[in-house]
Amino acid sequence: MKALVLAGGSGTRLRPITHTSAKQLVPVANKPVLFYGLEAIAAAGVREIGIVVGDTHAEIEAAVGDGRAFGLEVTYIRQRAPLGLAHAVLVARDYLGDDDFVMYLGDNFIVGGINDVVERFTRERPAAHIMLTTVGDPRQFGVAELDATGRVVGLEEKPPVPKSDLALVGVYLFTAAIHEAVAELKPSWRGELEITDAVHWLIADGRRVESSVISGYWKDTGNVTDMLEVNRLVLESLEPRVDGLVDEASQLIGRVVVEPGAEIERSRVVGPAIIGPGARIRDSYIGPFTSIAAGCAVSGSEIEYSIVLPRSSIAGVSRIEASLIGHDVEVTPAPTTPRAHRLVLGDHSKVQISS
Repeated sequence: MKALVLAGGSGTRLRPITHTSAKQLVPVANKPVLFYGLEAIAAAGVREIGIVVGDTHAEIEAAVGDGRAFGLEVTYIRQRAPLGLAHAVLVARDYLGDDDFVMYLGDNFIVGGINDVVERFTRERPAAHIMLTTVGDPRQFGVAELDATGRVVGLEEKPPVPKSDLALVGVYLFTAAIHEAVAELKPSWRGELEITDAVHWLIADGRRVESSVISGYWKDTGNVTDMLEVNRLVLESLEPRVDGLVDEASQLIGRVVVEPGAEIERSRVVGPAIIGPGARIRDSYIGPFTSIAAGCAVSGSEIEYSIVLPRSSIAGVSRIEASLIGHDVEVTPAPTTPRAHRLVLGDHSKVQISS
């Protein structure tokens, strides 16, 4: 079995962060979301992996390399534009050959891994096996309709009137039969080749499509709210560790990780939280569910339930919460007079100001 990881999307819902960075590399607990998926694939015993990349291919390739760090053999597959999940299967046709494969969306986060579903698929070998989870508003997802035995009898993409509350999770398992289906597809109203249409083709052609409803946690980390929630979840499982320097005037409370080279002076850090390599925390409060990445500097400030990306600086700011702060950002207080906010914001930014 091979794996096909999709890492070519543009990440419009995470702009402006994704104007300059691949959405799959935005970190959760200081580790890129993509890495969690690669680790899950390796843990399931899959070794050969094709990563579908687009405009951010150089950044993805620099981060993942040849895959040896994950116990994988990586091949990069270029996709000229994000034209749908089924289009990714189409451009990977030569790489996949006639092998079974697991397709994993690189910005998805699944607690519990995929070992069980890979084992079941290998044992039963239906034409396709999809993973599902119950959601509150199925209209925002691909939705599956099951019969009494759990076999999939229908799929709809973002239906106005859903037939169930079972949404597709971003992991699919296929035999080579999927290539027949993809070859028959026409672009949807979105101009994309939809994987839901391909799976529906298999069903209509009498092929067996099975499903499993995951009991663990799943998130598509496509927006800031979900990124912060996944960050919270991962930080909950931290084992406290101090490899950096913490002075006697500082307090570490609860599950806190201080990475090598980090320095904490006259500050209070309440976990779960992680302070990245080389970060400097001075005269500050770092609250629960916060990830401070490598090379950051926080001084005279308070921050909680937030993600701060590498090399950013926060100085003299009374309170920051529920925020995603990008690479090389500077956050400082405004002058006391005149009382005005001075902003330099990129496209698609979102700012909330407490006056």
